[in-house]
Amino acid sequence: MTVFFIGAGPGAPDLITVRAARIIATAPVCLYAGALVPRELLDSAPAGARLVDTANLDLDAITAELVAAHEAGLDVARLHSGDPSVYSAMAEQMRRLDAAGVPYDVVPGVPAFAAAAASLKRELTVPGVGQTVILTRTSARSTPMPPGEDLATLGASRATLVLHLAVQRIAELVPELIPNYGADCPAAVVARASRDDELVLRGTLADIAEQVEAAGVKRTAVVVVGAVLAAEEFPDSHLYSMQRCR
Repeated sequence: MTVFFIGAGPGAPDLITVRAARIIATAPVCLYAGALVPRELLDSAPAGARLVDTANLDLDAITAELVAAHEAGLDVARLHSGDPSVYSAMAEQMRRLDAAGVPYDVVPGVPAFAAAAASLKRELTVPGVGQTVILTRTSARSTPMPPGEDLATLGASRATLVLHLAVQRIAELVPELIPNYGADCPAAVVARASRDDELVLRGTLADIAEQVEAAGVKRTAVVVVGAVLAAEEFPDSHLYSMQRCR
C-alpha cells in the first residue's frame, strides 16, 4: 500500500490534477482537511471508503489512521489544501511514516499563491520589474520564524512578496514592509482564491490593511506585495523575441 500526499488545490473542486483525481477514485481510505479541502472532491471516492476529516485530529491520531491503513494493506489518499510542498505540515507526517516503515508518495497541486495570481490576472515575474518571488509567512499562532527570515530582512530585496497565514496581522505587518517597499507599493489580498466566494482587494501598502479590516477578511487569504502588481511599462521577454527565434 501507499500513502499519497495529495495537493487538493486552492479551493475550486476542478483545480486538481488528473493523477490526484484518479487516486481519490480508487483509494479505500481518504484523509482530508475538512475546513480547507472541498468536500466535492470526495464524491468520487469508492463506495464504502473510509473518509476521515482531520480538522479535529492531532498528529498522533492522523498517524494512527495512516499506520492502520498500512497494516490493513489499504492505499490512502491524504488530501492537503493547495500544494503539499508549502505550509502543509507534510514533513512531520513523513517523518513519522518513515519511523513506522510506511511507504508514501507525493502528488503536487495548485498552490494558493498561484490561484491568487490567477485571480489578480497578474504574472508574478515581469521582465525588468520583478524576477524573484518570496513565499513566506509570519509567526503569531505558529512556530517561530528561523533567524534571518523576518520581513525586514526578506523585504530588503524588494522582491515580490507573498505572505501566507498573515492576513490577520496585516495592520502590524505593513509598518515592517513600508521601509523597504514604500507606502505607495502595490499590494493585494486574495481571500478564498478560486472559490465561489472569492474576494479580491487591491491597493497599496498605505491602504490595504484598512481594506482588509473593512471587508472582514481574517483567514484563508494570501497577501501579495510588489511592483509587478501594477507593472505596465516593461520590456518583452526574451523568450519570444525575434532575436532568439533567428
